[in-house]
Amino acid sequence: MLLKHRKRLLGALVVAICVAPLALINGNAAAAATLPPQPGNFKGYGFDACTAPSSSAMKAWLTSPYRAAGIYFGGNNRGCTQANLTASWVREQIGRGWRLIPLYVGPQATCTTTTKKHRIDNRNAEAQGRATADDAATQARNLGLSRESVLIYDMEAYRTNDAACRAGVLAFMKGWTARLHDHGYLSGFYSSVSSGIADQVAVYHKAGYVRPDYVDFARWDQVVTTADKVIPASYWTPGRRMKQYRGDHRETWGGVTINIDNDYLDFRLPPSAGLGDWNRNGWSDVLARSGGTLYAYPGNGAYLSEANRTKVSGGFGGMNAILRMDLNRDGRQDIVARTKAGAVYFYPGRSDGRLGARKKLYAKFGHMRELTAIGDFNRDGYPDLLATQTSNGNVYLYPGRKGATFGARKALAYGNWANRGEFTGVGDLNRDGYADLLVRETKTGTLYLYPGKGNGFKARVKVGKANGFRDLLGAGDFDRDGYPDVLAVHSSTGNLLLFRGTGKSLRAGVKIAGGYKGRSPLF
Repeated sequence: MLLKHRKRLLGALVVAICVAPLALINGNAAAAATLPPQPGNFKGYGFDACTAPSSSAMKAWLTSPYRAAGIYFGGNNRGCTQANLTASWVREQIGRGWRLIPLYVGPQATCTTTTKKHRIDNRNAEAQGRATADDAATQARNLGLSRESVLIYDMEAYRTNDAACRAGVLAFMKGWTARLHDHGYLSGFYSSVSSGIADQVAVYHKAGYVRPDYVDFARWDQVVTTADKVIPASYWTPGRRMKQYRGDHRETWGGVTINIDNDYLDFRLPPSAGLGDWNRNGWSDVLARSGGTLYAYPGNGAYLSEANRTKVSGGFGGMNAILRMDLNRDGRQDIVARTKAGAVYFYPGRSDGRLGARKKLYAKFGHMRELTAIGDFNRDGYPDLLATQTSNGNVYLYPGRKGATFGARKALAYGNWANRGEFTGVGDLNRDGYADLLVRETKTGTLYLYPGKGNGFKARVKVGKANGFRDLLGAGDFDRDGYPDVLAVHSSTGNLLLFRGTGKSLRAGVKIAGGYKGRSPLF
């Protein structure tokens, strides 16, 4: 890709083969959902050509070792015309077994080493990145590229001695990635290992930065691998790398010659966000009550959007417990809430992000505390409810069952739970196949993990301290790295912190939002 657009304008091909954010996300979902995400789960050889080859050329190249093909689907710096690149072409190639690699060539670094005309506005780089992602999502939907497809930004090589320029690239890519997540797409980043990739490596763990989900790095050494000395082994792994290992050259397969670059991919779809995805765009969200109204705050893997919050429902000021789960198993998360008088109601989630008519589950449930959505604890396919009885301290499981109800309760633990609070279901935190429970010891603030075993708990494990925090919340896999995460509100500041799971414990908290002093509970 480096400089290739300029070269190919001189002679690219040898033969003639010439919501509101929520509303925006769902605008063309029906059309896009009919095709699998691109390139999806794929490990193997690929190529990219400046102009999408004709359908007959793609058919001829089925004799090649390649099964993935790069397509330049948009961007104001795209160098070649795309007469062949239509929705029907995309559908036909995917039907033939090709995996597509969507590439977008938008504004370049102000210190780029290319002659591309359109540049990043360093003063407004993040906003520009977001606006560019909006255009990319529109172009992708128009071609039928489904959500969860990886849209790779082509950032050509740039000088590394210009601090303002480099900061502009990082801010632009932060906006690009975050906004693509809002649309339900995954973010890729192409650049040289010496400039763009090196800069992304440097901020990989920077608090508040939204790094790309995948990297596509250029090193034209003709070595087929996705490992590189510039990229630490633990970064963008497993299955999140692609290497362009050879630049412009001609190859002939099936009697058709095309000028291509060589790529090697090791891509896997990221794990599901799981229990935290309210708006069903692939990323965990947070619901919170403010002044009796429930709001949804969409997440994007790194922070929550205050500007894009949506109203879920009013009338929840009289509730003293609110939780969410997909109780009716229709693919949309629901709300279960208890009134101060002790009645428990089920509110089915709707496709528009609001709630349907409620149904009473229990008339008297005031004797129970720490109502918790624990997930499918007993592994029978239905989400379950956990609660502690105030009078005896016992912990009970209320198993979910058909018809959006709960069955007869079963004791999981006995007595001595009076000094334990802030219960939260965290999914399978230790990744042993069972749903787990996180609990804070009230007097000491010590946080314990109670690993589930289907019919009870294994020995508890200390995972840290939670003094000064409230509203602990299992957030699902917030950053989709394969490990469930936890959120909590810092009581004195109202900041919302993310505690990333490691499979054994939780990392130190990172601020992902502010303004939560008057919002409670989180669920």
